[in-house]
Amino acid sequence: MSAGDPPPASNSTSPISSSAALHRALSPRRVLVVTSVMFTFISFWRTAAIVLCDLASTSYYIGGIVESQIGRAAPWFILAVMLFSYAVRSVYIESCSMFVRGGVYRVVKEAMGSGLAKLSVSALMFDYILTGPISGVSAGQYILGLLDELFKFGLSPEQIELGSAGIAILITLYFWRVNVRGIHESSDKALKIMGATTVMAVIILVWCGITLAVHPHLAHLPTAAPDLSVKEIPDALGNPLDPLGFIGRTSLGNALRPENIQWMSLIGVIGIFVAFGHSILAMSGEETLAQVYREVESPKLLNFKKAAFVVFIYSLLLTSLISFFAVMIIPDGVRMSKYSGNLIGGLAMNVVGPNWARLILNAVVVGVGFLILSGAVNTAIVGSNGVLNRVAEDGVLPDSFLKPHAKYGTTYRLLNLVVGLQIFTIIASRGKVLTLGEAYAFGVVWSFVFKALAMLVLRFKEPQHREYEVPLNLKIKGYDVPLGIALIFLVLFFSAIVNFATKEVATISGVIFTVALFIVFTVSERSRPRVLGGAGAHPEHHEHLEQFNQGTAEELTSDSLDLTKPYRKLVAIRSPYNLSMLEKCLAETDPETTEVVVMTAHVIPAMVSGADAPPAITEADRALLTAVVNLAEHAGKPVKPLIVPTNNPMYALTRTAHTVGAQELIMGLSNKYDPEVQLDQVALYWLNICGDHELPLTVRVLGQGRDVRLDLAGGSKIPRIGERDAAAAKTLAELRASWRGVEKILVAYDGSSLSADFLDTVLSFLDPYVAVTLIDVDENAASSTGASERSREIVQAGVARARELGRVVDERLVQGEPGPSIVKVAEEGKYDAIFMSLRGEYRALDTMVLATNTRYVLQHAPCRVVLGFAPKTAL
Repeated sequence: MSAGDPPPASNSTSPISSSAALHRALSPRRVLVVTSVMFTFISFWRTAAIVLCDLASTSYYIGGIVESQIGRAAPWFILAVMLFSYAVRSVYIESCSMFVRGGVYRVVKEAMGSGLAKLSVSALMFDYILTGPISGVSAGQYILGLLDELFKFGLSPEQIELGSAGIAILITLYFWRVNVRGIHESSDKALKIMGATTVMAVIILVWCGITLAVHPHLAHLPTAAPDLSVKEIPDALGNPLDPLGFIGRTSLGNALRPENIQWMSLIGVIGIFVAFGHSILAMSGEETLAQVYREVESPKLLNFKKAAFVVFIYSLLLTSLISFFAVMIIPDGVRMSKYSGNLIGGLAMNVVGPNWARLILNAVVVGVGFLILSGAVNTAIVGSNGVLNRVAEDGVLPDSFLKPHAKYGTTYRLLNLVVGLQIFTIIASRGKVLTLGEAYAFGVVWSFVFKALAMLVLRFKEPQHREYEVPLNLKIKGYDVPLGIALIFLVLFFSAIVNFATKEVATISGVIFTVALFIVFTVSERSRPRVLGGAGAHPEHHEHLEQFNQGTAEELTSDSLDLTKPYRKLVAIRSPYNLSMLEKCLAETDPETTEVVVMTAHVIPAMVSGADAPPAITEADRALLTAVVNLAEHAGKPVKPLIVPTNNPMYALTRTAHTVGAQELIMGLSNKYDPEVQLDQVALYWLNICGDHELPLTVRVLGQGRDVRLDLAGGSKIPRIGERDAAAAKTLAELRASWRGVEKILVAYDGSSLSADFLDTVLSFLDPYVAVTLIDVDENAASSTGASERSREIVQAGVARARELGRVVDERLVQGEPGPSIVKVAEEGKYDAIFMSLRGEYRALDTMVLATNTRYVLQHAPCRVVLGFAPKTAL
């Protein structure tokens, strides 16, 4: 039986054989309201804010981390990385256009199998586990640095680091709680954080520009040549920091030292890649784009591209400019020794101005920095949770990890795991930003490498058309050559190899973490056949089912479903393999005005004991609702799922449509009944339910290219996407069409606000090809030779106003009585119509003059006359 099938009826010609049969139909008093964060979607601004809380937050610490490795050339390489991030961004857009959940794991598995997918996601998790701690610790350092500046505590670096670690733990626990409660709260906070960050960024960047103008001797760009010498700063192991890492003790390392390197050589190219690799963590937030793509509202890909572009421009300007200003303004003697983990705070304390003003600026920087760095902690939790969700969905982790929170519907067990690892990392690092930054880049660059390689492989493995492709594609002898994505992969791969050889802390810690997590994933995946029993449960054949919350409603109402928009559709579903009717419904629906309620029925045989027991979600329901989630995610439009227990599905469906106030009811084709029979059944039930007050309802049966519909009580027209704009355009087109043959018009214009508004209205609906002349009649001209200067100014203002609306109009100035003068000009110019506003400033002086003039024009005009009215209160 399909979604539209009725129960067997005793009368073959009618599904309702008697009133008793209808009385036995179970009214949906107890229904199952299904909830999940999988059914919510966010705007592209919220999407950009979530990503920027990770990507833009690096501006607070990236300058100090990179300069500790390569010296004063750091801003140039940070700028290079931010420009390159535009290319990496395009890789993520293409992957998401192919896979709604297009993170590293999903894409790598599709292209190269589950083994490399688990390895790539293990490296990515190393990135996410470190993102939160480094952001939280950096926030702590900014706070303690400001307090030390204000109150002169004389805190030692070790005390600041330990205090920062404590603050980072508190921030992590706070955002753990926020994420357990749901992504919408998190996205709201991220949007507010980015608003505050934008204000701060404008203030400090403008202040830095003023500082360079006042002190022109500071306005010199730093050198672009990286310094790969051994630094005096200690690394995580207490040794002098060597930017060449493992190769620093080799002949190659010796050739890369500043005193030996030749930049215009192969060794110089290697040195550039070394410096680029030390800077690459500046674009660590790109993977977050893929993790939040599922949340993007319709139109999905368009909004995603907007969000990605906003992220690119914002992070490019903020991160690179802050880095340049820091090197140019903060003195060399204190920049790294005092402000390496508090770079923007140091910038605030070294701009021009009195000390109290700089302290206030520093306080603003710290306050906003605390928000954005805390937001990065939140984003890291969201991203980690998203990655592990993808892994668990594929059967690599036990399904118990996906169990939703009883109240909020989030995967709280994965959140607990992620936050536990982040707190352990904070404690292990003892609050050292440079140590965390050293290790950070490992996961960043290798996850990028795997992602780019997978997308390159898919270009050959699945060469079909994509909604979006990375640019620079060549066609050679009938073969598509993805040159653009190949170049991106090569740059990332060489950077990763160089990083592997030069970042000792990152390589050692990253390899240990990645290998350990890979082993956990592999063991967990291979244990599933034994746990679930038999080969049939092998992870390669694992079909993921979403987890859902269930809430029993004793009485179904619009409030219980949180239905607030003016239009509603009810869609009946039954099989996860037959949801074409829902797909078409979502494609037509404007989510700004219309809500979609999806209903499936639990059929309970009549007179069965326990029929009144609370319903529960079965595995079949999970499979069906998982398919609904996939459709909703692809469309980027929310749905409200219902499970209704009943012994008469068709009656329950019709009753639910009435209860929720649906204007449209949609069913699929039945395997037993013709669409006309399905429509008749709904019509009979609808008449019975509504009684003497029949409400309008449009009933549709969709499937196999058919759209059979029945309008009850006149039906109810729900606007589709773009129909409101199209209707307005159609009305305007009809208005213009009614004036065909009109080629030139005369518009009376006296300069009042009412006549100006009337002019706007006239120009908006008239066809652009209609010639318009503005006329002003001066009754008080000083001479007989022409109009006064005041009249000329009035009509010139009207011409300028029309020009602002994109219209070019002529002008005419005359003297005399307004009515006869307008008629005379219309006759001489052979105008097709006269437009007059009935109200103007002169009415307040003499109402009878206006009435006389209007009457005269109406009685003597040689063409049609259009009068514009305005209320008296408009004066």
